[in-house]
Amino acid sequence: MNKDDRETSDLSEYRVLVTPTSFGKDDPALKATLEKTVGKVIYNPTGRPLTASELAPLVKDIDGYIAGLDQIDGSVIGVANRLKVVARYGVGVDRVDVKAATKKGIVVTNTPGANSVAVAELSIALMLALGRQLCKADQATRRGEWLRFTGVGLRGKTVGLIGFGAIGREVASRLKSFGSRILVSVRRTKPETAEGSGVHLVSLDELLALSDFVSLHPSLNPSTAGMVNESFLRKMKSGSFLVNTARGELIDETALYHALAQGHLRGAALDCFTKEPPDADNPLLQLPQVMLTPHTGSHTDEATNTMGWMSLQSCLAVLRGEQPSCIVNPEVYEK
Repeated sequence: MNKDDRETSDLSEYRVLVTPTSFGKDDPALKATLEKTVGKVIYNPTGRPLTASELAPLVKDIDGYIAGLDQIDGSVIGVANRLKVVARYGVGVDRVDVKAATKKGIVVTNTPGANSVAVAELSIALMLALGRQLCKADQATRRGEWLRFTGVGLRGKTVGLIGFGAIGREVASRLKSFGSRILVSVRRTKPETAEGSGVHLVSLDELLALSDFVSLHPSLNPSTAGMVNESFLRKMKSGSFLVNTARGELIDETALYHALAQGHLRGAALDCFTKEPPDADNPLLQLPQVMLTPHTGSHTDEATNTMGWMSLQSCLAVLRGEQPSCIVNPEVYEK
């Protein structure tokens, strides 16, 4: 960022791209504030996360970017000639080429903690719905059937959490109220992190062998991409459930399909997929024991409002020449 950028306070000539479709949905003041502050706001024309090829023509003359789950790779950064900030509406930056952004002097921010409770609540909801076969019960009742489905409760069951960041901790705190035994497997968490949280730190193999429900909460990186593969699934307890409210790329979807179709797993709930939205011929969509939601973990009124204001404040701060909070690449200010 050069001196002229830092001294700029009048934002009336700036253009901002906003791609999260829930931005301002529950709080119109978000859009109103942005629109009266900058010269022009361009909103997502598709209603879904944008691909790199779709983003490229949109970012060429953009100064600020409030970004959803779009594919912001090097090709997008390369054509963003005026871009000063990518303010992620959410926590993960795995779809942002942060290195390319930093090299070009573009600030990347995120909204840590804003959606932790919302995602944790959905994780619990999916466990309950899977265990009690709520989707099947609903559909059968609509057909005029009056069936008695035998469910699986959470009390006395073992729930394994892979990853123990903000979301994992929120899930654990809620599971304690259900009377579940909570196992946690992480790569870097020290034992003292779990003290007083009512969880047991174990190896991944032990967690998979003992858990009735396995819930995924790690960040997506080269070491976790595809971690739920054939070997992982084979180690899971027979008849157990898998819940993913993190990232679709964590799962080898073909391997998961076979584990479910062959009856090794009793069910799965997926809020995210390798390709979003998933193709209509994705075999997982054909399995009745699979629950599907459209990456909606963070879509509660509280979470979207918090993410909205945090990303908006970060975006405007950078455009004003100020240093925002929640910077992903602070080294950009060392240039």
